Amino acid sequence: MKRARSSEIFLGGRARARRRLAPLLAAAAFAYLVFVSVKLSGLGSWEDAAAIPRPETAASRGELLQRDALERAPRGRRAAGGGAAVTGYGRITGEILRRHEALGGGSRRRWGLRGNFSELERMAAEAWALGAKAWEEASAFSGDVDAIVSGDGAAVECPTSLELGGGGEGETAAFLPCGLAVGSAVTVVATAREAVAEYVEALERSGSGNGTVMVAQFAVELRGLRASDGEDPPRILHLNPRLRGDWSRRPVLEMNTCFRMQWGKAQRCDGTPSKDDDHVDGFPKCEKWERRDMADSKETKTNSWFNRFIGRAKKPEMTWPYPFLEGKMFVLTIQAGVEGYHINVGGRHVASFPHRMGFTLEDATGLAVTGGIDVHSVYATSLPKAHPSFSLQNVLEMSDKWKARPVPEELIQLFIGILSATNHFAERMAIRKTWMQFPAIQLGNVVARFFVALSHRKEINAALKKEAEYFGDVVILPFIDRYELVVLKTVAICQYGVQNVTAEYIMKCDDDTFVRLDVVLQQVSTFNRTLPLYLGNLNLLHRPLRSGKWAVTFEEWPELVYPPYANGPGYVISINIARDIVSRHANQSLRLFKMEDVSMGMWVEDYNTTTIAAPVQYIHSWKFCQYGCVDNYFTAHYQSPRQMLCLWDKLSLGRAQCCNYR
Repeated sequence: MKRARSSEIFLGGRARARRRLAPLLAAAAFAYLVFVSVKLSGLGSWEDAAAIPRPETAASRGELLQRDALERAPRGRRAAGGGAAVTGYGRITGEILRRHEALGGGSRRRWGLRGNFSELERMAAEAWALGAKAWEEASAFSGDVDAIVSGDGAAVECPTSLELGGGGEGETAAFLPCGLAVGSAVTVVATAREAVAEYVEALERSGSGNGTVMVAQFAVELRGLRASDGEDPPRILHLNPRLRGDWSRRPVLEMNTCFRMQWGKAQRCDGTPSKDDDHVDGFPKCEKWERRDMADSKETKTNSWFNRFIGRAKKPEMTWPYPFLEGKMFVLTIQAGVEGYHINVGGRHVASFPHRMGFTLEDATGLAVTGGIDVHSVYATSLPKAHPSFSLQNVLEMSDKWKARPVPEELIQLFIGILSATNHFAERMAIRKTWMQFPAIQLGNVVARFFVALSHRKEINAALKKEAEYFGDVVILPFIDRYELVVLKTVAICQYGVQNVTAEYIMKCDDDTFVRLDVVLQQVSTFNRTLPLYLGNLNLLHRPLRSGKWAVTFEEWPELVYPPYANGPGYVISINIARDIVSRHANQSLRLFKMEDVSMGMWVEDYNTTTIAAPVQYIHSWKFCQYGCVDNYFTAHYQSPRQMLCLWDKLSLGRAQCCNYR
């Protein structure tokens, strides 16, 4: 009875404590709501709602930024001095309209006029001059273009093994001319360096000391060939041992891939073993090693006596430390298997990384070792004797069914310009076999063309010339391809769409973008055709990076923020915007910036602030995917040729699903 009584007293005390705590929680919640309402009170309030273009119908499949305006009437106005306030509009559209009204609606706003574009112009002039010479050499080339995709015009030697000495500073690199095959192995003998202090600004901002952290890490990468100058080569395997850990504060082994400078989902091994069904060629993805934060449960005396009594012996278990130590030599071997790559250190398996969609063994034509590591020697063994994709005929399928239709003389709904690199034969062939087979293209209501600049290699240019002549869907731009000059391709798309076809809208995309053309056409048809249109995955108030690899100098872009712009993998503009771009380019008043999607946003805003016609409809939809793919996508980005074929097969079955399996 005493026990029960004490329990009643205890429970009663807890109930009284809850009652005392409830008013405090309610007061805190009320204060938070007041704070949020004050912080967000200015969103969606602009001076003039009359300038907002309204589509004829609400978009059921896209995210129309003005959709709230169609569903409810504008609310009341703010107090005097605050200006007319209209709520219910999207954040991006509201900011665009606020800028438009701040500029007087019709005053001319020229983005980047204070910028110094001499460097970009100099680069473009040099590329045009070199391109003219490269085109002459390609036209005069008389060699065999059917065997130059992977070589230099002559027979490529494929050694079965390679040996490379170390000792140099910086990156250690080896060229594997014919890639890898199942059973190929790359061995690195090296010593991990001691940790060094690095400054991390985010740590200092968070109050974690002075922002200095000790870092000990390196990377071993299998790389492919880069598509164009200025673009990083794809990482087919990125192996990154972090000896002192990272945010997890314990040693980890991270593996990943990178395609078109876009990283995939990392596989991290931190000493926790993989599940029994998570294997690659029978090997676990992550092996177990000793961890200071995990202590094995000790066997109790009772269990020990019972196991001995029934004759059950405890199975001995081997434990290993983290395979890399600062200042210690190691032997790292990466072996190619059927299902993936297997990483061994000191003869012991530590991890396995499955092949990812779009990356094949023969694509791994380079090895790079970087970071805090002293390389003593590198060995590559059991290499293939011949490159499996050596012939151009293995990439391009010369069949009449893939040839482009002639450009129609009558009005079409959409012209699609596809940016492509010179040596992306496989990417272009995959598009011809997939979304270029939509009925809208086959029936002539939509026209699609590839826009390709030239390479430094005359053999590749000759193969491109042959491809263009056969398929009739390649527009060759006579300048040397560079990442910074992609904006010139965008201008060329507008010129072609204005001068060579009669289209209502122009779409720009990349050759690794899969377009669901049927739903894109439905989206375009949803909006008011009498108003100019800018449709895509829009960005607002993005700031230029002033440091790092992708730094933009103040001379290149003096503004604090970029104008609203749609991400480059896929967007649509109406023909009147394209005409304005072509006109200003002809009279040399069109400003160029090395990021083509930002340039398009700048041009659209210039058009929006200088034209006397109705303002542009800025339409946003996240289904124009910037990073990969989502189900029910409009466009999917970073898709390899194999993924393109997979997406097309799924669409044929009525499923708009991604092919992100590995």
